[in-house]
Amino acid sequence: MLKLNRRALTLAAVAAACVPSLAQAQAFPTKPVRIIIGFPAGGPLDGHARLLADKLGEKLGQTVIIDYKAGAGGSVGADFVAKSEADGHTLLMANTGTMVINPAVYTKLPYQTLRDFAPIARTAQQPLVLLVNLQVPAKTFGELVALAKQKPGQLNYGSAGNGGISHLVPEMIKSATGTFIVHIPYRGSAPAFTDLMAGQVQVMAESIPQAATYVKAGKLRALAVTSKERNQALPDVPSLHEAGLKNFDVVGFYGVLAPAATPKPVVDKLSAAFKAVLESPEIRQKMVQQGADPAYLDAASFSQFLKADMPRWAKAVKDSGTKLD
Repeated sequence: MLKLNRRALTLAAVAAACVPSLAQAQAFPTKPVRIIIGFPAGGPLDGHARLLADKLGEKLGQTVIIDYKAGAGGSVGADFVAKSEADGHTLLMANTGTMVINPAVYTKLPYQTLRDFAPIARTAQQPLVLLVNLQVPAKTFGELVALAKQKPGQLNYGSAGNGGISHLVPEMIKSATGTFIVHIPYRGSAPAFTDLMAGQVQVMAESIPQAATYVKAGKLRALAVTSKERNQALPDVPSLHEAGLKNFDVVGFYGVLAPAATPKPVVDKLSAAFKAVLESPEIRQKMVQQGADPAYLDAASFSQFLKADMPRWAKAVKDSGTKLD
């Protein structure tokens, strides 16, 4: 009888411990939800977050606010979220660079992806597109390679920052083609685009959602996309695989994370809300038009994805020789 009573008391204690988190999840959210972006306003990650924000607010019954903490390739925003209250009201909208490239690039990164965050959902995958200023005479990828070989070091390419995907992909291309193009890092893709259109830099590789807008407006020329297949947002633009870099296939991702100690019921509620948003035909159509493929993963699957993706990019960083303090 004593053993049974002890067992009953133990089960009761466990059940009681679960009550606060369950109650918290049922009540969540109790105030506006803030999505932090570690880059300046106007970039592709910003556009993606804004596309999802309104419908996410409808699903959660609260306003969703987009906030910016730019710097260090998204690390400033990521660190802010990692140290925020773990109640689900402060989230990080992150990309490949912030979560899986930065840990290999920065020697003093203030966060660890797999330790300091609770993955909520992967929301999209998208290739990059290789762009040139309209004054660049190259009309194809092959012509750009030839031009770079004729004028080694005389062409510049812009990126959203040191060590990010828009830095590493051109380095991969340079390595594969034996060319030398000078890297000019910016604080985010928006200022890099501005200088690309003005001719301060001649080349850039950036995710399709924002790039497609400039290409369709006739402000920049697209030479190739970095996925193995063409992208629906730019159907007339060949892949690098088609253009001669056989089996070249680099695709980035967007995803949402919360501070590590966020209660699982809250994580699950947020993940379900993002799933519902991404199942909206309207949202899916707009994402495809932008060049981002809807690619939802739930919290557990997104966590496994991050674990698998990190070694791949760690190798790319090592091969590029990139290291930042």
